[in-house]
Amino acid sequence: MSGSEIWWSSHGLRLFAFEAGPQTSRPVVLLHGGLAAHQACRVFGDPLASRYRLITPDLRGSGRSHFAGELTWDLLADDIAELVRQRELRRAVIGGISFGAGVAVRVALRHPELVEALLVLHPAYGGDELGLSPVQQAAMAAMDAAGSRAPREGINVLLPLFDALPTAIRERAKALVATYDPASVAASTRFMASGSQPFARGAELEAITAPCLLVPGIDPTHPPEVAAVYRDHLRNCRVIDDDPGAAIARFLDEK
Repeated sequence: MSGSEIWWSSHGLRLFAFEAGPQTSRPVVLLHGGLAAHQACRVFGDPLASRYRLITPDLRGSGRSHFAGELTWDLLADDIAELVRQRELRRAVIGGISFGAGVAVRVALRHPELVEALLVLHPAYGGDELGLSPVQQAAMAAMDAAGSRAPREGINVLLPLFDALPTAIRERAKALVATYDPASVAASTRFMASGSQPFARGAELEAITAPCLLVPGIDPTHPPEVAAVYRDHLRNCRVIDDDPGAAIARFLDEK
């Protein structure tokens, strides 16, 4: 899909994003999951660009947004707030998948004035009260074990993490991972393995007044217990069990 590479700055760091779609249309910012980059969102987001101004950033410490320091949810949320402001947008639809959903939720809590609507796709983080499940802990520990070796041994130490994926997806993932910055990978996997959550209690979500789309997860690393936290506490929440791209299109058509 045609589009443009853009860069913005936040907290002294230069960060990367890809933008497509009509510049005058409704802006939609989609955030990728952990150990991924903006291309992962474009898999389901690209069809939206025929109707919306679609912005898919590489989160700090991912893809081309190199960062080897300590990550926090607030720092990640501030980055996205700066992206919205520096693109001269008053507000935007902001959402993400898995880890990116956690960032989007933190944006909605920390910068509510910028969020027209919130998209929570296959959420992995249900707050400190819920914490990580044993399956999630094991998955994140495996990523961190490989990620911590990447600066010394090279980015190829990550490749076995993708061996269980279907062939086509595995090959795409491995080709993308080959472009990653090892020090950034170490920082991001360390943060994910820490178990840090984008909010403490589910009740905090009640402060979010923007309309919200919730697409529950479909595997043990995105368990139904996490989606239930959002379903129970978001005040203006629509639940759609569908492919993320199709769910977003249906939701935005109604808003």
